[in-house]
Amino acid sequence: MNKIKILSGIIFLTITITALLSWKSKTEISGKSATKRPNIIVIMADDMGFSDAGCYGGEIQTPNIDFLAQNGIRYRQFYNTSRCCPTRASLLTGLYNQQAGIGKMTEAEDAPGYQGHLTNNAVTIAEVLKSAGYHTAMTGKWHVSNTFSQKDPKDQLDWLNHQKDYGPFSPIEQYPTAKGFEKFFGTIWGVIDFFDPFSLVNGKEPVKSVPKDYYHTDAINDTTVSYIREYAKSDKPFFIYVAQNAPHWPLMAKPKDIAKYKETYKAGWDVIREQRYKKMIRLGLIDPATTKLPVDPIDDMKWENNPDKDWDAMAMAVHAAMIDNMDQGIGRIISALKQTGQLDNTLILFLSDNGASAENCANYGPGFDRPSQTRDGRTIVYATKKQAVPGPQTTYASIGPRWAHVANTPYRYWKEQSFEGGIHTPMIAFWPKGITVNKGEFSDFTGHVMDFMLTFCELAGVKYPSSINGKNITQTSGKSMVASFQNKNEKGHVQLFNEHYGARYVRSENWKLVSLPRDSTWHLYDLSKDKTETVDLAASNPSKVHELEILWNEWAKTHQVFPKPGAAAEK
Repeated sequence: MNKIKILSGIIFLTITITALLSWKSKTEISGKSATKRPNIIVIMADDMGFSDAGCYGGEIQTPNIDFLAQNGIRYRQFYNTSRCCPTRASLLTGLYNQQAGIGKMTEAEDAPGYQGHLTNNAVTIAEVLKSAGYHTAMTGKWHVSNTFSQKDPKDQLDWLNHQKDYGPFSPIEQYPTAKGFEKFFGTIWGVIDFFDPFSLVNGKEPVKSVPKDYYHTDAINDTTVSYIREYAKSDKPFFIYVAQNAPHWPLMAKPKDIAKYKETYKAGWDVIREQRYKKMIRLGLIDPATTKLPVDPIDDMKWENNPDKDWDAMAMAVHAAMIDNMDQGIGRIISALKQTGQLDNTLILFLSDNGASAENCANYGPGFDRPSQTRDGRTIVYATKKQAVPGPQTTYASIGPRWAHVANTPYRYWKEQSFEGGIHTPMIAFWPKGITVNKGEFSDFTGHVMDFMLTFCELAGVKYPSSINGKNITQTSGKSMVASFQNKNEKGHVQLFNEHYGARYVRSENWKLVSLPRDSTWHLYDLSKDKTETVDLAASNPSKVHELEILWNEWAKTHQVFPKPGAAAEK
């Protein structure tokens, strides 16, 4: 009898211990102990210049972005892939964008690196973190799936003008909710009307109407706040990807935000650029000995010779207003984290997807992703001759190359280019519990958007997968940034590469070889002495050109890159 009791007791104890171990295992992933792992929020601006934010030298009022910088780390050598959807593909997957299937834009081509959507050999950060017990959500601009369009141009415009419904905006299996995100509110396509965006969805369902006072940047940030408040009630940590559309063209902003800057840019692009450069020096962000202010790459037209001063000053004022409004929303995100007790253990990364854009969007005219009318039938003016004031819903306009050059101070060129003005992003890391370097520190870690994957894997305590659902996953080229949170001298990548419509670069330590998109000529710069690429050393150092060209060609062959130097960029 005693033996039976003892045996029964042993069995009961074994079952109890097994149950407790099972419960402990589950809670380590999804329960209370998981709260020790940080929440993660990535906020990415769209076409914001390197020096636009106040903490990077700008005159735009960005107190909330500045707060993150002053209490975190500002990176001085961080890189994107020079354009919207390629950067998004790289950031989400930890791969070079061609490896993830988006070498150009979202149209599919018959080549592995140019599928126009995230391919099956890539896994997203959301999928990895979700498997590690994180809540996952996204707001804003997706732009990494094949975009459907109508064969008849009239049908396409009717769709863009909200007059007809033609169903999903891309294959549903390519939507964010099919790529690891539990929640999604935002646009599937890239270009939007900020007052009434096309391709807006909630989860997988299209949002068929918006309130009269709708402004998309507010909606992105306020939806993010609602996600934070919901997830803060859970024991699980959360990952939220906030992909802002601002300040990408068309220039559309709320009148009260524009009013702050109506006089600011009447000083002209020469004065504003010089002011930004001097402020960057005062901040300690740049060293004037190694970072000269180069001449404008298109011409040297002075502001006083500009026949369109009033229009151009207003265009930049609207650009500033769009960033200002985005910053206000980031302030609401920070407040929600404070109010829910989440701020101290939340890693917030802020960056831009590429340099400011030099495009004149008015020249494109209606079609593909650009409407001809508002929902209520008002004609949209494409201001080819600057005949309509930027700002309202009825004008499509952009800042143009001269203001883009100002926005990217001190670097040369802009979005689409592999020169520093196209690929060099402002990047801020904020995490009170996890960053131990001095508040407001600058970091020279050479980083890249693909580094987010391994950074978050390390923080979540999960390995980057080699396969998923029976499909092999491409090995990441990224590096974890976590060490740079504790050591300001952490080095980062020794080599980095890029290709977009023939615009190419290879960086090896401080040497950089780069070309323009419609010109295969290589240019060589020593970034240790010339961070703004002003002195071309290609002719005087052909051996270094040859050495780096070999590196670039080897990378292209192994990373599904098929450059087409003469190709014209898609809109």
